[in-house]
Amino acid sequence: MPTTTRRNRGSGRDMAALLSDFGHDLPTIPTLAPEAKEPRIFKYAPRRGAARRGRGWAPASAPAQAWRMTSDQAPVFWPFVSAPALPPTGAQMGVDQLSGGSFYCDPFGWVLRDDVPATNPNIFQFAKPGSGKSGTTKAFCTRMMPFGYRTLVTGDVKDEYESLCRALGVEPFVIAPGFWARVNPLSMGPLGDGWEKLSAEEAQRRATIIFKRWLVLVRGLVGSMKIDDERRVPFGPDESDVVRNALAILTGYAAGNTVLQETTIPRLWDLLRNPTEELVRACEYANPRVFLDETRLLRNALGELVTGTLAGLFDDFTNIEVDWRAPIQSFSLSRLDGLGDEAVGIALLCMNSWGRGLREIAEPGDLRIVVRDEVWKQMRLGTAAVASFDADLRLSRGMAGKGGDIQFCNLHKPSDLLSVGDADSQAAMIAKDLLELADIKILGAQKPRVARELDSMLGLGPIAQDLVSGWAMQDKGRALWCIGDATYKVQTVLHPLEKKLYYTNEAIEAAG
Repeated sequence: MPTTTRRNRGSGRDMAALLSDFGHDLPTIPTLAPEAKEPRIFKYAPRRGAARRGRGWAPASAPAQAWRMTSDQAPVFWPFVSAPALPPTGAQMGVDQLSGGSFYCDPFGWVLRDDVPATNPNIFQFAKPGSGKSGTTKAFCTRMMPFGYRTLVTGDVKDEYESLCRALGVEPFVIAPGFWARVNPLSMGPLGDGWEKLSAEEAQRRATIIFKRWLVLVRGLVGSMKIDDERRVPFGPDESDVVRNALAILTGYAAGNTVLQETTIPRLWDLLRNPTEELVRACEYANPRVFLDETRLLRNALGELVTGTLAGLFDDFTNIEVDWRAPIQSFSLSRLDGLGDEAVGIALLCMNSWGRGLREIAEPGDLRIVVRDEVWKQMRLGTAAVASFDADLRLSRGMAGKGGDIQFCNLHKPSDLLSVGDADSQAAMIAKDLLELADIKILGAQKPRVARELDSMLGLGPIAQDLVSGWAMQDKGRALWCIGDATYKVQTVLHPLEKKLYYTNEAIEAAG
């Protein structure tokens, strides 16, 4: 046998080759390619530093992590990455800080589009005093005027809109003791016009709307009165039945009159103090004595409105003519400030009900921005007052596309909504639901604690929370605009003339 040389050592045939000579093939083992490593996000510096001039060293590796997620999940960590651009329609408010382009606000236009996540045109603005909240509100109102919108300020508590009204050639109305203007919150408004020409069906429909609005108002007024420090005057089904029957008698609706007669709160109070047999029978009481005993708290609450701090303001027929064709109308309540927050809240409740009555029949294309300042003063009047505010917000959605209102509500902080009662009370539950009736939320500068409150109510996330308490605090007019579930970082831009017109620190400087 020849000796194996070094040259051919190990070059013999393997077992698989030998078996194949006899017709037997061994199964082959597939060779796997080595798994490719993902490229590193960062190249770490060695502990002793790179051997080049100007290079440093790192005592530990950076805690870099790689994440994989869909575009729907990414906004959880980066809430401003996937927000789609809004159409350039409506009021040009300022600059979108993320895209660098202009930011436009068009609430009704957004509602009518399928690609914008807004189902109602109402706006809630939360911002601390002095952060440009009123400037943003006035800029929106004036910049929407070229698009056919008019502004209604149902209660200017601080006379912030006085200079804007006069610049537009409108003199604001003053509601205060000693002034001539009177507003009847039980006015029928446009629904009372042409009653004698209406069909039975239309008369029934209008009467239902009118009496429903009156009941909401009276419930709010009565429910705002306190029995003691903890309890308010109840307004249940019995009280509702009494008020409804009394109003039907006073207006002539119970007698089937073809024309309804307008009434007032003092006349309602007088009828409850001196009930007729018709009223006692309609309310199913045994006799007038039982009626008076059962309605004592209701009468006392209405009497407080007639003879109390707001006597002479909302207890007579309306004596003002409102020019609804004017670009703006405002009703000043600043002179009621000395009567206390509760009195101002009641005045706001009356004005809002009266304003809603005048807007119940809006002409096609009659678009209006209803500004509501100091909302918290009405919210603290109890459950019925909150329900009245809730009813106003719900009207806007059904008016899109014809005549319609944008309710622009200004608040300082989310606790304004939570101050209506205990955390689990009915009023608190209604107040929380109000946020669902405004798909547009403007979140201005806030302290960190308030920013955390907003986060708990709206689910902003840590990045948005830091922007509200950091970036927005650094200049006026900075805010996060939440349109449905999309968020935009916006800087409101004002012209120098607008800054002069919208400036609200004038009173502070004069006092200083």
